[in-house]
Amino acid sequence: AARMFLRLLSDIQWRAAHPKWRRMTSSQRSTSTTAEPHPVSLPAQAQVVICGGGIMGTSVAYHLSKMGWKDILLLEQGRLAAGTTRFCAGIVSTARPMSIELKMAHYSNKLYQQLEQETGVQTGYMKTGSISLAQTQDRLISLKRIASSLNVMGIPCEIISPKKVLQLHPLINIHDLVGAMYVPEDALVSSANVSLALATAASRNGVQIHERTCVSHVTIHKGRVTGVETDRGRIQCEYFVNCAGQWAYELGHSGEEPVHIPLHACEHFYLLTHPLKEPLSSSLPTIVDPDGRIYIRNWQGGILSGGFEKNPKPLFTEGRNQLEIQNLQEDWDHFGPLLGALLRRMPGLEALQIMQLVNCPESFTPDMRCIMGESPTAQGYFVLAGMNSAGISYGGGAGKYLSEWIVNGYPSENVWPLDLKRFGTLQSSRTFLRHRVMEVMPLMCDLKVPRWDFQTGRQLRTSPLYDRLDAQGARWMEKHGFERVKYFVPPGNDLLDLDHSKTFYKPDWFDIVGSEVKCCKEAVCVIDMSSFTKFEISSTGDQALESLQYLFSNDLDVPVGHVVHTGMLNEKGGYENDCSIARLSKRSFFMISPTDQQVHCWAWLKNHLPDDSNLVMEDVTWKYTALNLIGPRAVDVLSELSYAPMTAEHFPSLFCKEMSVGYANGIRVMSITHTGEPGFVLYIPIEYALHVYNEVMNMGQKYGIRNAGYYALRSLRIEKFFAFWGQDLDAFTTPMECGREFQVKLDKGMQFLGQEALWEQKQNGVYKRFTMFILEDHDTDMDLWPWWGEPIFRNGRYVGKTTSSAYSYTLERHVCLGFVHHFDENTGEELVVTTDFINQGEYEIEIAGQRFQAKAKLYPFSSLFTQRRRKDEVELSGYQRE
Repeated sequence: AARMFLRLLSDIQWRAAHPKWRRMTSSQRSTSTTAEPHPVSLPAQAQVVICGGGIMGTSVAYHLSKMGWKDILLLEQGRLAAGTTRFCAGIVSTARPMSIELKMAHYSNKLYQQLEQETGVQTGYMKTGSISLAQTQDRLISLKRIASSLNVMGIPCEIISPKKVLQLHPLINIHDLVGAMYVPEDALVSSANVSLALATAASRNGVQIHERTCVSHVTIHKGRVTGVETDRGRIQCEYFVNCAGQWAYELGHSGEEPVHIPLHACEHFYLLTHPLKEPLSSSLPTIVDPDGRIYIRNWQGGILSGGFEKNPKPLFTEGRNQLEIQNLQEDWDHFGPLLGALLRRMPGLEALQIMQLVNCPESFTPDMRCIMGESPTAQGYFVLAGMNSAGISYGGGAGKYLSEWIVNGYPSENVWPLDLKRFGTLQSSRTFLRHRVMEVMPLMCDLKVPRWDFQTGRQLRTSPLYDRLDAQGARWMEKHGFERVKYFVPPGNDLLDLDHSKTFYKPDWFDIVGSEVKCCKEAVCVIDMSSFTKFEISSTGDQALESLQYLFSNDLDVPVGHVVHTGMLNEKGGYENDCSIARLSKRSFFMISPTDQQVHCWAWLKNHLPDDSNLVMEDVTWKYTALNLIGPRAVDVLSELSYAPMTAEHFPSLFCKEMSVGYANGIRVMSITHTGEPGFVLYIPIEYALHVYNEVMNMGQKYGIRNAGYYALRSLRIEKFFAFWGQDLDAFTTPMECGREFQVKLDKGMQFLGQEALWEQKQNGVYKRFTMFILEDHDTDMDLWPWWGEPIFRNGRYVGKTTSSAYSYTLERHVCLGFVHHFDENTGEELVVTTDFINQGEYEIEIAGQRFQAKAKLYPFSSLFTQRRRKDEVELSGYQRE
């Protein structure tokens, strides 16, 4: 029976679905993994070569051919869909917490629904719906947040009672449930058949498919893909797409110039049963029980059930390879806890006969998000892999977005959260990956409250001040592998409670961060911001200035010593980066960017700067420790340490100067704090970091100095309406849409990238507008907090989502930032968003299904003095435009 099942997922169903398939491929199928004669020789060249014949590779081939590209070659080392796709549980679920993942899954569902009619290949598509169970109130809150996102996307979804769960699925034990989320349009498919259908359509559109063809490595010349070496010869190509699944890492490292693709395989278990005495209806909804760590779907009258155990088993760390994935060894002891959870959830299964325990590899990534995009080191090398056990849900949408990226140069949605360039080489250590995926796999089911942190792979990149700050009570988070301080726990606090305070409500660190914010406003605080990306760009002549003037929207031809805040835009005017650039000399510039821009920004500049030996760019992130001195007394501390006047007359805003601080020379001091508060950032050569920090802290004692963390900085910047790249700004957001017209010099005397798009927006208006919201009827102590991604309603109609949220200790209110759109009430068409449209609406922010009134503003508030009153008596008034 077991062998029959495996064949069912491969040859038997495929041939029954499409008998002509054998003639459409270039090699004959066989159950053997040994190479066979190939009746059709490989072409000598192709525009695109795709490696991997699973759901990802066939989806990319399908979508590229749909977009009109025909010169495409799909290579599979074994047989189509014989890898992880072959063992996929076939659950298509749109219930995803991240917007881009939700959109990919929604598109996949719609695609699979019509694929059988388009291709004639049976895909097994069955719209069953899904029910996600909640055993705790916190889990129900997380489901309500997802439901809010689904509903505004137009995807039917409802929060239901345990009694309703029983009505929808009579075999489910509901005694420990507090509620559930029902998504009626979720579906089941045969993953292998979906892959076959995509391949069939692609083949009809001209894509050549060759099985039993191994790619050994990709050839790269002068930073660009030139060809592919296979066991059947070389193929010249312009684009290469690595869809090799769990082998993507090895393939990326196989060439002389490695492409780092951080993923690692773990064993994944699920069991299959014989049919029940009364076979389960094929329309029964799929059950997802995250608190029990299991999923359950019907399978041929019986069930298929698997899960994500707390103690996963990584495999192939040493890079072991095999052509086709066979069922790995059964391990009933390991599966025991999941089986126990299944029997508790469906007690009637105890007498059911088990057919087989399937053990197959699944690949996971360091942050539980899939990997797509172009390599930062090799133009034309694209990747789509690391699906974290959601390959069939994402397959259609991911293939669509990557194909758009290849054809147009960019996808139709913001995919930065999935971009390969969010990782650096540091995440490609096999030891790191092995340890991280052992944490990631259980996290697939763990409750993830706002601002949770990974625990493995930590202390990888640290500031020279790490030990010093840690000893003073620093609590850490990680960004791009760099340890950054969240806040400092004062002596005497219960450290254990703070380390484990995880909630959707008011967190335990509330008062701690409040005291840090207060110190920033009244005295002086120090924040270690060494993780920021730092580049130096210089030239022998005017090449640096001319090149940067083209790549940045603001005017960089400023006097030496001035700092310019500017966007690095794409041709559509969207932010590829948001940064500060100091002119160190006539021919040298110092560029400060967000932490996670290190790989992305470097690649963008490398691809757009001229190939000129007289133009030099250097990544100096590791050379400098950055200390941000925030507060009105920062000027006093620096004045005394440097014996130089630091007042506004001598050191104006947005100014940069090399100074001595204490005994240390060559400290780059900038009058900017990234918060809107007065102060300075000190860029200190790392060998002086500890000395300068000690001097600053000692001198600052009489001015009330204290350490602070990024939570305080976040609160300060949000209440000042400062947008941050990666949270509020992205490649689809322009300066005109977020109130930064003043950072654009359309008339600076030369063309710059994105200029035409900005001119058009200036003349015709924008279709979304960055807006600040102050929650009016929200009880900070009792109500759920906004974090990010909450739907925004204007006059009862959905108009956008929040991108950042924080409590403002100055305004004593929650502040949310987000984009407001204007949709035509009848057609849904996007219309121009005017100032009047923003100002004349009545707004609500929805938090886990509950709506709170909000005041919308297009400008920050200078101050708001309020006293705590009962929330039904609160009336916001006296706002001033800053």
